[in-house]
Amino acid sequence: MKPTLTFFAMLVGASVFAQLYVSPGSYVYSNDQFVYVKQDVNLANSGNLYLRNGSQLLQGVNGSSTNSGQGKLSVYQEGTVDNFEYNYWCSPVGNASAASGNESFGITMLNQPTGLITSNPASILPMNNTNGQSNPLAISQRWIYKFITSNNYSQWVAVNSATSLAAGEGFTMKGTAGTDGTTIQGVQNNPGANQRYDFRGKPNDGDIQISVAAGQSTLTGNPYPSAINLSQFLTNATNSTGIAYFWEQEKSLNTHVLVSYSGGYGAYAPVTMMGPGIYTPAVFYNYEVDGDLIPGSSGVGGNYTRYICPVGQGFLIKGSANGTVTMRNQYRVFQKEDPAFSQFERPSSFGSDVATTSQFMPDIPNVAGFDYTQVSSAPVPQIRFSAKIGNGIRTLVLGFDPAATDGPDHAMDAQSGDGNAIDMFFAMDSREYLISVIDFAIDKRIPLGLRNVNAPATFQITMNEMINFNGSQHVYVHDKLNDTYFEITNAVYEVTMPAGVNTDRFELTFTESSLGTAPVLGADSFVILQDNPKQELRISNPNHFEVKTVALYDLTGKLVLDRTNLGALGEYQFSTAGLSEAVYIVKVTTADNRDIGQKVSIFRTNN
Repeated sequence: MKPTLTFFAMLVGASVFAQLYVSPGSYVYSNDQFVYVKQDVNLANSGNLYLRNGSQLLQGVNGSSTNSGQGKLSVYQEGTVDNFEYNYWCSPVGNASAASGNESFGITMLNQPTGLITSNPASILPMNNTNGQSNPLAISQRWIYKFITSNNYSQWVAVNSATSLAAGEGFTMKGTAGTDGTTIQGVQNNPGANQRYDFRGKPNDGDIQISVAAGQSTLTGNPYPSAINLSQFLTNATNSTGIAYFWEQEKSLNTHVLVSYSGGYGAYAPVTMMGPGIYTPAVFYNYEVDGDLIPGSSGVGGNYTRYICPVGQGFLIKGSANGTVTMRNQYRVFQKEDPAFSQFERPSSFGSDVATTSQFMPDIPNVAGFDYTQVSSAPVPQIRFSAKIGNGIRTLVLGFDPAATDGPDHAMDAQSGDGNAIDMFFAMDSREYLISVIDFAIDKRIPLGLRNVNAPATFQITMNEMINFNGSQHVYVHDKLNDTYFEITNAVYEVTMPAGVNTDRFELTFTESSLGTAPVLGADSFVILQDNPKQELRISNPNHFEVKTVALYDLTGKLVLDRTNLGALGEYQFSTAGLSEAVYIVKVTTADNRDIGQKVSIFRTNN
């Protein structure tokens, strides 16, 4: 007798929605497509849902998950490392029970595929066995760690084989040695350093809270059995910096000894909610036994596409305030892994950004109802720089967006988290950045910081490429000490510096001329105040600067208010009565194209 099922799932755009119920002893098999369920999923005991050949499950519930049942969802994902290196993961499933809601995950839920719907549970090796094996699949529990609101190497928390990883908590896991020639749908389980895992359990769903703390990092990731729009999540995660950090390391190290590791973190800045964002490759470092970096870099990682985050991908986020950020179903999309839009970390030969042939995104099915075919696939306008530091290359990216200010902006400017003794960076607000996004003006000056704590060092910087940017054809390094300009558009600037940290001598410019005698535009040049009882934005201009524009952007970068040619009045008022309650960015631009920005919060009062 064929299995039976009760199936009321409807695709995005359908007019009728209901839950998906799979009865005992039955299953749903999905091949190369997505299943959309508006409400909850109930997989009854031994009632299973198999997602194969890139299939994914999307759900549309607002609020907490009500998924239930002792049946299991099964979805594949491939690691990219051997038994000596780490991948960062975030499980799409948890323990399967009759209880309602998301449950915790442990590596005992990982399986070795043996057929289209069959698999064998992985063996969990004892603590003293540090080397995972591919066939039969055996996982070393020694390398399973999580990292929550922490900033020191010693604060990694051992999970081992416990079922204690809450939904949304990321974890580290080393890969396996050997090969597994079992082939399913044309793909081997492990042709070598590319282990396929079968995640089996209750599908995660709904709002998932992720703890963050100011200045500290949390390992999280995509917690769903579908891809997510990572840019959408990061721009909405307002208690974080809005930046995701991805671990990469040199392959084939053939050792578990920390002092022989070589790796680091690449940074992804979404810039806007809808767009490909900016990624800077990791710089690889060696490490002391206590986890501290050894000065000098030893290599560089790949340049990956991070806009759409695939199933199982883990990454770090850094808190800007104490609290939580929320992963939601509205971020879920159906997008199979593709170098143009969505990549788990892959070997460097698969790690280059691939441009789409269209100027718009493809049709991406999604929970939020966005029409991706109207979203530009063009790269963020940017200039990419190569900064040579010792034996390694640091990539610095200067991006351009009209919603950006010259100070730190949420989800736009990516701090360097390395803390290496030798480095080059954008110096901003007494912090160090790999990615800086500004609103372009020809007279902008971008402070460039150099750090060489222990000894004199030689630094080199050159412009690599201009991408989707034509605001200027020239870029210079200005040495303010000597008042000299050196064009790096087609040349390398080199300087040897004594030991120390310097953030005020060098800057990047687009012209060779000095700023002249224009009045200084500082943080106190304008007083920007949102008067919520009166529902108006007030801007004081005590120095009577000539104001060209006042613009108001929401946190997705959308322009919601634009006033031009405002003269040199002492004060301006603008009604905000028609705007939604939210945080906005106010940007005032003077007639000589200098600007200052500030965030304001608009909310309703009873006054």
